[in-house]
Amino acid sequence: MASHVFGRGPAPLPVAARGEGCYIFDDAGRAYLDGSGGAAVSCLGHSDPDVRAAMHAQLDRIAFAHTGFFTSEPAEELAALLCAHAPEGIGKVYLLSGGSEAVEAAIKLARQYFLETGQPDRHRLIARRQSYHGNTLGALAAGGNAWRREKYAPLLVETHHIAPCFEYHFRGDDESAFDYGQRVANELDAEIERLGPETVMAFIAEPVVGATAGAVPAVEGYFRRIREICDRHGVLLILDEVMCGMGRTGTLFACEQDGIAPDIVTIAKGLGAGYAPIGAMLCSDTIHAAIASGSGSFQHGHTYHGHPLAAAAGRAVLGAILDRGLLDQVQTRGQTLSAALDARFGQHPPVGDIRGRGLFRGLELVEDRTTKQSFDPARRLHAKIKAAAMDEGLICYPAGGTVDGRNGDHVLLAPPFIISEDEIGMLVDRLARAVDTALAA
Repeated sequence: MASHVFGRGPAPLPVAARGEGCYIFDDAGRAYLDGSGGAAVSCLGHSDPDVRAAMHAQLDRIAFAHTGFFTSEPAEELAALLCAHAPEGIGKVYLLSGGSEAVEAAIKLARQYFLETGQPDRHRLIARRQSYHGNTLGALAAGGNAWRREKYAPLLVETHHIAPCFEYHFRGDDESAFDYGQRVANELDAEIERLGPETVMAFIAEPVVGATAGAVPAVEGYFRRIREICDRHGVLLILDEVMCGMGRTGTLFACEQDGIAPDIVTIAKGLGAGYAPIGAMLCSDTIHAAIASGSGSFQHGHTYHGHPLAAAAGRAVLGAILDRGLLDQVQTRGQTLSAALDARFGQHPPVGDIRGRGLFRGLELVEDRTTKQSFDPARRLHAKIKAAAMDEGLICYPAGGTVDGRNGDHVLLAPPFIISEDEIGMLVDRLARAVDTALAA
């Protein structure tokens, strides 16, 4: 029977019938180890009883109340819990339905903040190449993913992009890691000066770059320098933690490991853990106060933002992460995964780099380890790895265009926080077979 679902591509997909722990089972009963949490989403696995119970209980009370008329208990509780654990200065939470919505809200809030504070000329946004911030037009414009932007380029608003902090490919042989980070951070300073500081409203970046480049962390000192530059020019710092946040890298907010606090931060994926579509934009008390004492209203909104059922799911997920010691477990399991990847792929000629933090890891494949030359994009190596991994019963997240939007192949791994050491071994074994199969094709 032909499907009437408008899918992501023409190929038929297996039907997900049920989930249990770190596994998804199709309608034929075959099990797939979820080595990437879908897209770094399913941090608690697929059958958490506490999250399910919280959603059932909320559904029995009320599923929806429009935020133009009401707030709700789960939304208030979730916002309070997030702020209690947020970076310094963050005091307000705007609940949405996903990461792209959160980034759109962040960009619009930045603009309105400067209108409210009498700086209407500040409208320019700076981001980084090889970043990804979402698929709605504003978020897509902010992102530096060349492939995703290409078809929609005429529709995208003006955004300016500087170099990524991508040590593996772009640090010079004569540079220390620290010096490299300072050099590329200073590109922000130069770009602000070029555009005119009085016209720049914000800089947006992922603390650990996810889908576009494959779990690329910044080098030590990079984000501290970025924070200094933003402060000196009065530019807001927006950190996009949609993929790398909510414990994925071993701390609740990824930026904790860089020793900075943003003005605005976006979260999603792991906040709902796949149990409900939810995201959030968090901002500083300073930004909120400017709106509250000015026009009094953020001119933005969605029908489903602050949805009580989604908020109940997010509250239960966040509670599980904090109360079960899962942040510590991400760190220890992350070390186990890193060691297993190093043991299996560290001397594998086509694997040029193994990187990441916590349970957010990436492998980059190269044709030549010495020169770091990528494979010919026409081989579509990443797509072959994904297919071979599915044949092995493994869900992973490969992508192409790692280096510049066209060249490069990587595999992103982001398994559930509950993954066992035995399952990590299974993940690495299955991935190794999938990589070898794809290389031989």
